[in-house]
Amino acid sequence: MQKILIIEDDGDIAAIERDYLELNNFHVEIAPDGITGLERGLHGAFDLILLDLMLPGMDGFSVCRRLREETDIPILMVPAWREDIDKIRGLGLGADDYIEKPFSPSVLVARVRAHLARYARLTGGQQKADPELRAGGLRLNTATRRVYVNGQEVELKNREYELLHFLMLHPDMVFSREALYEKIWGLDAMGDNATVAVHINRVREKIEPDPSRPQYIQTVWGAGYRFKGQ
Repeated sequence: MQKILIIEDDGDIAAIERDYLELNNFHVEIAPDGITGLERGLHGAFDLILLDLMLPGMDGFSVCRRLREETDIPILMVPAWREDIDKIRGLGLGADDYIEKPFSPSVLVARVRAHLARYARLTGGQQKADPELRAGGLRLNTATRRVYVNGQEVELKNREYELLHFLMLHPDMVFSREALYEKIWGLDAMGDNATVAVHINRVREKIEPDPSRPQYIQTVWGAGYRFKGQ
């Protein structure tokens, strides 16, 4: 049975999330504050974490940052805010997606299932005989999920790695934001494809010699993005 951790200080919301997830055969634990949530997230062997942001003890942004230093399991933010800058900040810290309050419990369960399935496919598949993808000074090792630029390792968050991996597998092909969202997040129209632009920018900052003039991940205006193989 897959384990879900809910980090949420509102008992009523946490109970709704737990009840719907348990009805769908998930094992659920609830942490009522950020400090407890971080400790359980690091040591509880969970498959996915639902994370509120306005938490006592330690805010959700800080919890997300610390979790991403240790684990790449899916983190789904469940915030009450609607400001784009907060969404960008959360995604930039390594969260995989978000669903705003108030939410439909059935949609929440669907998002949880989709992220778990996507994570299982990305981490459970067979590797190629040669595990490395290369382009110029960029190397991506699919066996270790590590990325190197000119011999120096750079740290990518889970979705950043998946996005770069997918683009490198399809050099010179143009993908729209919508297509990339569906391929990487697997949620089609259920989410906000602006997430793609945020992650593209984050990856560029880490792998490009000059992110303002990208040589690897190029923008095709009016169409989307492509990876330029060297």
